[in-house]
Amino acid sequence: MNPFVLLFIAIISEVFGSSMLKVSNGFKRLWPSIGVVIGMGIAFFCLSLSLKHLPLGTAYAIWSGVGTALTAVIGVLVWKEKMHAKKLVGLILIIGGVVIMKLSGAAH
Repeated sequence: MNPFVLLFIAIISEVFGSSMLKVSNGFKRLWPSIGVVIGMGIAFFCLSLSLKHLPLGTAYAIWSGVGTALTAVIGVLVWKEKMHAKKLVGLILIIGGVVIMKLSGAAH
């Protein structure tokens, strides 16, 4: 499978797992807690498979950066967290950093 497809699955799974943390109530709710374990398990498994073909720094930067940005967007859209200028600038910087890492290391 394409390593970027695996990385995409890892990102979506991590975002799902992180979102389930919000509703797990400190692992006191069973199904959201199971969602955390499954989401994070798939995320790490797919990330590990993508690392067979991608440089560690590049893959991890993309995984963590895009995951952070998507989780922040979900916080705004689903949990009605405030989006303010500093948060928006931070997200833009994260995405910019991911793009630079992708351009610098994944062309092998």
